[in-house]
Amino acid sequence: MPQTDPKLLSPQDCLVALMIAVSASDENIRTAELVKIQSAVNMLPVFAEFDTTRLTHMSQLVFGLFEQEDGLDALFGLLRDNLPERLYETAYALACDVAAADGALVESELRLLEEIRYELNIDRLHAAAIERGARARHLT
Repeated sequence: MPQTDPKLLSPQDCLVALMIAVSASDENIRTAELVKIQSAVNMLPVFAEFDTTRLTHMSQLVFGLFEQEDGLDALFGLLRDNLPERLYETAYALACDVAAADGALVESELRLLEEIRYELNIDRLHAAAIERGARARHLT
């Protein structure tokens, strides 16, 4: 795993890491998911100051964590340490968009979204609204 000082992760790094984690959760990173991540980073105001060269670094970080037995717990630890609570719902919305990007949610993605809801303490009603919005945006 690349050496990363958790104190150096920006909130945007955390959002990117979570999107990558959702994409990688089914061990099959699809083009639609990568396009969704790139589009979010390029278009959303929360990423206005984000250095896009960090995408590769954050990918390596997530893949390194996923190689460890407790990697998911470590990822959530990084999120809790570096992501402001005001961005928790944003993080969940981005995760839902990446999961829905390819038009199908597999069991591993659903489990990870459930874990994200729990770890970020997303209110059930808010989570349902976020999920409904993601579903609506990705209907064909």
